[in-house]
Amino acid sequence: MDSFIIAALAVCSLTAPAYGDKGTSKARSCSDIRQFYSGKGFTLDGVPQSEISGEHLRICPQGYTCCTSDMEDTLAMLSRREMEGLLKDAGRSLQTSLNGQYKAFDGYFLELLNRSAISLQENFHQTFGLLYYQNAQIFSELYTDLRNYYRGSNVNLEEVLNEFWARLLEKLFYQTNKQYFISEDYLECVSKQIETLRPFGETPRVMKTMVTRTFVATRSFVQGLVVGGEVVRKVSQVQLSQECMRAMMTMTYCPHCRGMASARPCANYCSNVMKGCLANQADLNTEWRHLAETMMQVAGRFDGPSGVDSVVLSIPTRISEAMFTMMDNIEPINNKLFQACGNLREGGTSSTGADDIVKKGKVTVEDRLGTSTNKMEKLVSDVTMRLREMQPHWVSLPSVLCSDRVATGTGAEDKCWNGMSRARYFPEVMGDGLASQINNPEVEIDITKPDMTIRQQIMQLKIMTHRLKNALNGQDVDFQDTSDDVSGSGSGVCADDMCARSPRLILPVTQRPVDYLPENKKVKASANQNLPGIPIYLLSLLMLLLRR
Repeated sequence: MDSFIIAALAVCSLTAPAYGDKGTSKARSCSDIRQFYSGKGFTLDGVPQSEISGEHLRICPQGYTCCTSDMEDTLAMLSRREMEGLLKDAGRSLQTSLNGQYKAFDGYFLELLNRSAISLQENFHQTFGLLYYQNAQIFSELYTDLRNYYRGSNVNLEEVLNEFWARLLEKLFYQTNKQYFISEDYLECVSKQIETLRPFGETPRVMKTMVTRTFVATRSFVQGLVVGGEVVRKVSQVQLSQECMRAMMTMTYCPHCRGMASARPCANYCSNVMKGCLANQADLNTEWRHLAETMMQVAGRFDGPSGVDSVVLSIPTRISEAMFTMMDNIEPINNKLFQACGNLREGGTSSTGADDIVKKGKVTVEDRLGTSTNKMEKLVSDVTMRLREMQPHWVSLPSVLCSDRVATGTGAEDKCWNGMSRARYFPEVMGDGLASQINNPEVEIDITKPDMTIRQQIMQLKIMTHRLKNALNGQDVDFQDTSDDVSGSGSGVCADDMCARSPRLILPVTQRPVDYLPENKKVKASANQNLPGIPIYLLSLLMLLLRR
C-alpha cells in the first residue's frame, strides 16, 4: 500500500498545476509559447492565453499545459521536418566532400589522358611522319576507347588493347611492304600471327598488364565516390517514422507546452531519442566502413613509380618502342609472315620509308606539357583523409545532432528535460543499430521490420566494395545498367548537374567472357554477348557476399 501511495504522489506532482501554495495563485500565462508559436509562422487562433488542463494531449505529459491538440500535432510535424532537414544538411555536407574528391580526381585523370594523347600526336608526327599520319586513326581510337572505358562504357579493356596491337601490326606490315599487292584476307592472316610471332617484343604484354590494372582501379575508385554520394543522398531522404516524430516532439517542444521553454534535453535522453530515430541508418556503418577502407587501399596504389601518372604518360613511349622493335626486325618478321600467310606478288607502290625512320634512331617520347609530380600524391593524401573522416558518419549522427541542443553546465544532469519534467534522466543509453533498440525507452521500434530503402543501400555498398576488392587484384568485371542505380546527371555526388559525365553505377558479374572474336576489326563488349541471364549473376553475387 505504501508503494501505491508513493506512486500516486509522484503522478500528482507531474500533473498538479504550477500554482502557488495551497492553490491560491492564478494559472500561469502562456505568453511565451504564444510568442514562440507565432514566430514559427503559425496562427494564434485557439492558442490558450493561460494554462489549461492537458487530458487531451496524446504525446506530451498530460499535466497543465499551454498546448491544444491541434498545436501538439502542428509542433510534432514541425519537429519531424526540422529533424529531416538536419539529416539532409548533414548528408549534403558529406556529399559535398565526396563530390569535391570526385571532381579533383576525375579532372586530373582526364588531364593525364589528354596530355598522353597530345604527347603521342606531337612526337609521333615528328618521328614517324607519313607513317603516323596515314595511320593516326588507330591511335586516336585507342585513347577514345580508354576514355570510354574509364567513363563506364561497356568496353572490354583487354580486348581493346589486343585489337590495337593487331591493327597496328597490319598497318605497319602494309606500309613497309607497299611494293606488294596485299589483300584484306592477307592482312587478316598477318594479324593472327601476332601471338606466335611477337613482332612488338614484350611491350604489348607489359603494357596490357599495367594499363589494365591502372584503369580498372581508377574507374572503380571514381565509381566508389559516386556510389558513396548516392547512398548518402538516398538515405538522407528516408522519412522518419511516426514513433520517431512522437519522440522528437516530446524532446523538442513538449517543454514549451509545459511552460519550460528554456529547458534543454538531458544528454543521455537525447542520445536515446536519436539512436532510436536513426537505428536503421546506423546499420549502414559496417559496409560504409568497408567501402571507405577498400577505397583507401585502392587510392594508396595511385602514386609512386608504377602509379597512375607514370602508366598513363608512358603509353606513347611504350608504343614507340614497340614500333621500333618491329621495324628493327622487319626482314625476319616479313620472312616468317610470308611463310605463314604465303608469298606476295610485286606490283604495288613504294614503301613508306621505314628504313629511313629506323636510321633516325629511337626518339624517346616524353610528356612535354610538364608533369606535376606532387599532384597525385596530394590527391591521394587528401582523399585518404576525407575517407577516414567519413567512416564513423552513420553512428556519429546521434551525438552530432545532440551536441548543440542538450543541457550543459553546472547542475545540467539534475535540471535538464527528461521527457516528463526538469529532472535527472536515469535509463541507460542504447547501442547503435536496429537490433540494439529493443529496449529503447524513448522510441518504440519493431526491430523485425528494417527500412527497405536503407537495406538496398547496404547492398549497394557491398557490391561496390566487392568491385573495389577485385580491382585491388587487377580483376575487371563487365558492366550492366540497372534501373535503380546511378545514371546520368543530378544523382550521387553530382549535385546540381555538376558532373553529368560521371560513370554509371553498375552491378558486377562474377567473370568476364573469355571467347574473344579477333576476326572483328573493332570489337566492343556487348551487354548481352556471351553472358548468362542477369538474375543468375545476381544470385551468384548474393551467395558470394553472404559467405564473407
